[in-house]
Amino acid sequence: MTHSEQIAIFDTTLRDGEQSPGCSMYLEEKIEMARQLERLGVNVIEAGFPVASDGDFRAVQAVSEECKSATVAALCRTIVEDVYRAAEALRKARKPRIHTFVATSDIHLEYKLKKTRAEVLRMTKTAIRAARNFADEVEFSAEDATRSDIDYICEVFDTAVDAGATVLNIPDTVGYTLPTEFAHLVETVKKKVVGDKPVTISVHCHNDLGLAVANSLAAITAGARQVECTVNGIGERAGNASLEELVMACAVRADKIPYFNTIDTTQLYPTSQLLSSIISFGVQPNKAIVGRNAFAHEAGIHQHGVLSNPLCYEIMTPESVGVPSNDIVLGKHSGRHALHSRYEEMGYQFDSNEITEIYSKFVALADRKKNIYDQDLLAIMPSRVPAAVAA
Repeated sequence: MTHSEQIAIFDTTLRDGEQSPGCSMYLEEKIEMARQLERLGVNVIEAGFPVASDGDFRAVQAVSEECKSATVAALCRTIVEDVYRAAEALRKARKPRIHTFVATSDIHLEYKLKKTRAEVLRMTKTAIRAARNFADEVEFSAEDATRSDIDYICEVFDTAVDAGATVLNIPDTVGYTLPTEFAHLVETVKKKVVGDKPVTISVHCHNDLGLAVANSLAAITAGARQVECTVNGIGERAGNASLEELVMACAVRADKIPYFNTIDTTQLYPTSQLLSSIISFGVQPNKAIVGRNAFAHEAGIHQHGVLSNPLCYEIMTPESVGVPSNDIVLGKHSGRHALHSRYEEMGYQFDSNEITEIYSKFVALADRKKNIYDQDLLAIMPSRVPAAVAA
């Protein structure tokens, strides 16, 4: 394994992400988000599901015209009319991809599709052959793959490849699988279906058990070379694999995941902030990478360590993901070093006796008050301001 192998980042924020309750976007917002995703460096932008609505059709059209470098994908069922609608929406895309899908688990076949396994095989073949008339890149997804019979999945994927699919996507549609299971599934598809064919294995993981990123990473080590994810991890139910978490896991642990991608990590935080502002749906404070507390420190021991050397408690720099700086939060768990450091930032110097006096007042105040502001620090200073006060 070397860094010469690339992991393609397929962003579905505008399609799967937008399907999460409260996360819908207007056309202009989708275009703005697509521009930022290109700045971020994603390889594929899934812009919508054209047959679903006129709005989705127009969004795919608009993103297709806007994007200069990223491949633009449109989702469709394995129904020929869906394929035609997707192809029409992608007509002006510089790099179009038709992404067709069908469920393969017995529970979906019986209760949702009401189709036999043989019928699904025929649908797969017909749709992919139709799609190849309009795009060189055709992706096929076996919906609910992780609850499907593994031999049947391989049969469906074989059919897809024979019909012209260039990407095989293995979705964990309901977030059911575990990393070891998922790695085995990817390895099996690679061995039994792909072999040395010029076909990319992709994965699309949901977060119902909080394992979407872990499963995606396991899939990479097993042979997947495209990962489908969303900014801030938005998506159906508990969301999709979080783009920023996945990318930074690869960056920080390149010793174990020795592959490269084209993401400009300094654009991760700006992209997260843009999405939050568009959908008015912020991330939780303790969200990895882009949450408000991701680089904030309140505990005294942690603050001392970070002030001495950020590597004590930060495995990546805030700047590496586009966050301006870390944040030393003053509260009841803070120590003297953090308090002293904050006074120095405000332009005040105190000797050790004065800091001891101030610190006792600070602890008493912090026990009564959740948030400590600079005004509070000014109020508890000694009445005699030292001569060494900075300008």
